[in-house]
Amino acid sequence: MEELKRYSDFVFSAMPVAEMLIIAVGFYWLAVPFMENKKKAFCAGATYLLTMLVLYYMPLHLDRFLAYMIGVLTVFFVMCLADRRCYEQKLFLTITFFSLCRFACAIADILYDNLYSLAWDTDYMAARPDMWFVLYILVCIVYLLLEIVLISISVWFILRTYVFKQANMAKKELFLLLCPSFAGLASYEILYYYRSFYIAETGKNTGFYDMLALLYYAVSAVGIILVIGLYQSIKEKQEEKRQNELLAVQIDSIQQHIGQVEELYQNIRSMKHDMANHIFTIERLYTRNQPEEAKAYSKELEIALLEAAGEIKSGNPVTDVILQEKKGEAEKKEIHFYSDFHYPVESGINVFDISVILNNALQNALEHTEGGKESYISVLSYRRKNAYMIEVRNSFAGKLQWDAGSGLPITSKEKTKGHGYGLANIRKAAGKYAGDIDILLKEREFCLSVLLMAEEETNY
Repeated sequence: MEELKRYSDFVFSAMPVAEMLIIAVGFYWLAVPFMENKKKAFCAGATYLLTMLVLYYMPLHLDRFLAYMIGVLTVFFVMCLADRRCYEQKLFLTITFFSLCRFACAIADILYDNLYSLAWDTDYMAARPDMWFVLYILVCIVYLLLEIVLISISVWFILRTYVFKQANMAKKELFLLLCPSFAGLASYEILYYYRSFYIAETGKNTGFYDMLALLYYAVSAVGIILVIGLYQSIKEKQEEKRQNELLAVQIDSIQQHIGQVEELYQNIRSMKHDMANHIFTIERLYTRNQPEEAKAYSKELEIALLEAAGEIKSGNPVTDVILQEKKGEAEKKEIHFYSDFHYPVESGINVFDISVILNNALQNALEHTEGGKESYISVLSYRRKNAYMIEVRNSFAGKLQWDAGSGLPITSKEKTKGHGYGLANIRKAAGKYAGDIDILLKEREFCLSVLLMAEEETNY
């Protein structure tokens, strides 16, 4: 009997440790997409486990709720130190997750007690009192499995519904989103102490009230997840509205480029109209034996033609204007600009989509390239059969943070006035042609590659 008691004491003391480990692993799983890397997410989960172990084994017996809050706040501070961004989001995640964990543990606890009582009161156990330890072990395993399942479901739903994992939230949003968690936790504490007091006084479970508490915890957990989903749905609509606004700005920009193309054609037509007069003037200068004046006049005519037509010839007047404009902006910033871009004629690719790609890619390059002797921006294109590729490279000495959901770099600017949507719009334009984008950062260079699938399989 003494040996059996030692085993039962060991299991009794090991159960809280196993529960802490399950919660720590669950929080690590949740934190990975929201942190910079897995190591920092692991630190957050390990911090909770170590903190709760210290509080569990320390000689001072803290109140259960106080010890739990110390663990939660410790995890929050470690997350903030490891990843110094989106502090409101981190606070929301920690409180929400550990609220859901409390509900999961409470549900498992109620089911554990009632399952144990039902099994213990059977004729089979009455005839075999020596089997109580086996029953205890089995019910403990069921308890831990229930916690694993419930916490896993909660984390899975949060990761599925929480779309904008790298976007911070305003303080008002944080307060509103935490209200269900705070209300649930307050009710949980009341129900927990009432249930503990009743069991201590009567030695029995609360029966029907256990079922009501079980239902309340389940509804509270579902309510928290639904609020997250509603919040993300609102955010998604806001993002869609902003992208539509940005698209409208880009359409206005394209219309401006088209106007510039029309002006270019008007200038070319005007020069073509006067070309006969220019040729006649040059001939008269040569017949009068004035070659120097003829050469000077020819030079001025050449400069005028270049200014009218532009230096860049890409095969399409719209892309000519865009490249010429971006080249001018680069030269103002003392950035070397190289272009070997050629518009894919007879490819089925709309010039509007090409202009969206060029505008966004070159604007990003201009914003993230510092002027200097070694600074540069280059844009080139090539085609292999029906695969059409655009590459935009620029000198870049900074660091990037990546959005785990989209696979794109996180913008350092707020998503207002068109910032933060450039790469997403490029990917959207490429997706129309069964294509995608690829980003490579190496040797102080940022390289954006955009693949589009053309209709015809002809060499370019």
